[in-house]
Amino acid sequence: MSKGKTAAMLAGSSWLILMAAVSPWAWAQPRPAPSLEQLFREQPYRGEPAKQTEFSHSGRYLAYLWSPYGEAGSDLHVVDTRSGKTLRLTSPALMQAFDAPEDLTRFDRKLQQKRSEMAERQAREEAQAAYLRGAAVDLNQWEDAALARLKIELADKKTRDEAQKAADKAEAEAEKRAAEALAAKRAGKPPEAAASAASAPTQPAKPAELELWELRDELKKKQAKDKLKPEDLYPGVAQVVWANQRDELILQYRGSLLRWQAGQEKLQPLLSTQRQLRVVAYTPDDQGFVFMDEKRLLRARFASAAVQVLNRELIHPDDEDSGKKYRIDETVISEDGRWMSLLARAPLAAPDGKGSAPKPGRQVEIMNYGERFASAKKVDREVSDDKRMERPLALYIRKVPGLDTAPGKQPQPVFTHKGGDGWFEISPVGWARDGSHYAFATWEREKELLRVYLGGADENARPELVLERRGDVHHELVNMLRPRFTPDGKRLVLVLAENGWRQPHAYELATRQWQPLLKGEFEAHQVLGFTPDSRQMFVQSNKDDLAAMNLYRVSLRDGSMQALGQAPDYHRGAVVSHDGQWLAANAGHWAQRPELKLLRGLGQPAEPRVLTQSHDPAWAEVDVLRPERFSYQNRHGDSIPAYVFKPAGWQASDRRPAVVYTYGGPLNDRHPVETDSFQSTGYLFAMYMAARHGYVMVTVDPRGHSNYGKRFADANFEQPGVAQSEDLEDLVAYMKTNLGVDAARLGLNGWSFGGFQTQHTLYTKPDLFAAGIAGAGPTEWENYNSWYSGRTIGKVDRTKPVLRKYSLLPLARNLKKPLLLVHGMQDANVLYQDTVNVYRALLESGKEALVDLFLDPDGEHGMGGAVKAVGWHRKYEAFWLQHLGRVQ
Repeated sequence: MSKGKTAAMLAGSSWLILMAAVSPWAWAQPRPAPSLEQLFREQPYRGEPAKQTEFSHSGRYLAYLWSPYGEAGSDLHVVDTRSGKTLRLTSPALMQAFDAPEDLTRFDRKLQQKRSEMAERQAREEAQAAYLRGAAVDLNQWEDAALARLKIELADKKTRDEAQKAADKAEAEAEKRAAEALAAKRAGKPPEAAASAASAPTQPAKPAELELWELRDELKKKQAKDKLKPEDLYPGVAQVVWANQRDELILQYRGSLLRWQAGQEKLQPLLSTQRQLRVVAYTPDDQGFVFMDEKRLLRARFASAAVQVLNRELIHPDDEDSGKKYRIDETVISEDGRWMSLLARAPLAAPDGKGSAPKPGRQVEIMNYGERFASAKKVDREVSDDKRMERPLALYIRKVPGLDTAPGKQPQPVFTHKGGDGWFEISPVGWARDGSHYAFATWEREKELLRVYLGGADENARPELVLERRGDVHHELVNMLRPRFTPDGKRLVLVLAENGWRQPHAYELATRQWQPLLKGEFEAHQVLGFTPDSRQMFVQSNKDDLAAMNLYRVSLRDGSMQALGQAPDYHRGAVVSHDGQWLAANAGHWAQRPELKLLRGLGQPAEPRVLTQSHDPAWAEVDVLRPERFSYQNRHGDSIPAYVFKPAGWQASDRRPAVVYTYGGPLNDRHPVETDSFQSTGYLFAMYMAARHGYVMVTVDPRGHSNYGKRFADANFEQPGVAQSEDLEDLVAYMKTNLGVDAARLGLNGWSFGGFQTQHTLYTKPDLFAAGIAGAGPTEWENYNSWYSGRTIGKVDRTKPVLRKYSLLPLARNLKKPLLLVHGMQDANVLYQDTVNVYRALLESGKEALVDLFLDPDGEHGMGGAVKAVGWHRKYEAFWLQHLGRVQ
């Protein structure tokens, strides 16, 4: 955000008025604070949002994958925008016609297991809280019940095993006697006389009762064996593709492809295999479809059982003798179905020329303490001083062969990259609707080189370089590069950051000139589509509120923008129909949880229609307080956005304890101060501490975050943490004057990059905060994954770990105030060793009395092993009350 950026967008005075109108009670009578067990219950209040939303070509129908709150999987729903009727096409019951009964039975059994486990964990948490309050609670009841069930299971198994052993023994003895009789008969000997009486069966000895510790060991084994895996639960639909002209679609469900046509209520099976199939597109005439298995691109016709292979294995001409085969990674077919692009990569050769090279990077060990003796598991890790091993790449442009076309000679690739030691990224290929042109972009990090290529529909012609930028390119632009053409094919539209903000630009094919399509200090990095006449464009942008992405219709003549969604909704995953009449997005805000909404694209704006119900209505019982947004100016004149939970009875003259939650790092297109953010610590726990203990709780987006322009996003480069620490210091000054806080009782908290930022601030400005909690912070950037660190932290040198200069270990000796370090010991993202090493540095500098560790032995980056969200927030609560005290 540039200097002088007005704070009106961030302060949100209209937001407060709107919130009061939407939910009057939120600003009137205070409500009782929920308990942590209620707030962080095992069954989340939030359900899964709708995904893969897509309109039919006519725009009449909207398909989306979603299941109501509490159900497993993502099922296919289709909305008729004309009648308003919604049809659910898949569910566990409906898929009985296409799935094995055994699988569906397992899905149901495992879902019941999941629900039972969640209910038991919730009951345990509530009982433990009651026990600590002095209530008479039997904390052994769940283990006792589990052990009792296990005893019965073990006894039943023992009975079955003994019965099977007896049957096996009797069968073996009978077989032995039959064999002896046959041998005697062949030898001409009389058979032995049968025993006059059968021997009495031997009664098996009664097994000794297992001791309690043995039973517990057996229970642990059973729980590990029965642990839920993703494939245990009903998955729902994985993918949907609409026809080119007709109102019909094909969906992928497990190993099957099924077809639905408008007007029908049932699905038609097309293919059913045990392999993973993926539908790519309909054929241009909608009489067939193109799909992929694990390796091949195939085509089938609805009226025929024949399947045609569209692509063969690719061999680079330079490597025909060595037989280096390029495996296709991505196929994009033009909308008219005549052309396709094949992006392929070859395996790297081993140093000795034999076989394939090892994977890039290295493997690091993570210790597992879950068994009797600790063991180590290995995870892949590529760090900044590892030699890059980019695979050779080739892009082919191919005509889609006709039904009876004989295979032609493989053309040469139109673009290649040799791979090797360097970061090289390529965007998806975008095709003009008529197949006349294609475009793609590349980014080479070491060279700081961005290039955009434009090609014609020709198998052999190389594309033309139409844009080149070297240096000073927004480091998060590469993830937004999605070239696309206007419907008339006259313009290539691509998101660039020429003015420091990610916004769409257009390349006029006739004049060969680039021009910006928008102007202003805001992000608009999601281009959704165009009207059929190519006069208007639809984008997702935070033009009117940097904390809320809205949907806009843009005039391609003058760049004027009209908001289509309702403020203060934050819109995510938006799509637009081909005719521009409709848009759909998951949208909501703090007073209205996000749901899939249907919006008008053209004509007069109308009230959005809510299509889903993804959240538990019981959320209203714990939604007791809402935050207020504000902004402040830092020492450089930047407007820094934040929000604050003020407790009931708050006054500006108060001297209350306060906690600041920060992140401070790039999140691509996210940041904590958003109108639909319900982040567990920065929002939920903050609401709890304000309502229960009267704390002032602030969440802030200092420089370093995404979606505030290049100036913010680049703030970490070559100085990680410095800009954020300055902004936090300026925030403290603002809080002293405006938020009724006690400057001697301020805490700082953050997770992941925020865990790094919390430590950085406490080490470099040791008198600023009275205490801090740092969760899973990367303290040694030379050990973090190089894709992120070399992109956002600093330039790397693959001959040595130069990012070590940003390590927090040498700074730790400056700590003056209490610090709680939190980490999951199985974290494969930010390695647990980062916390161990900074903890060692703190101990070596005599900080034993100031630093504590809170660890989850089974937790990963978001923890969730032995310690659940309610558990670590209990720890947070106790830490803040101990070091910041209670409201006086």
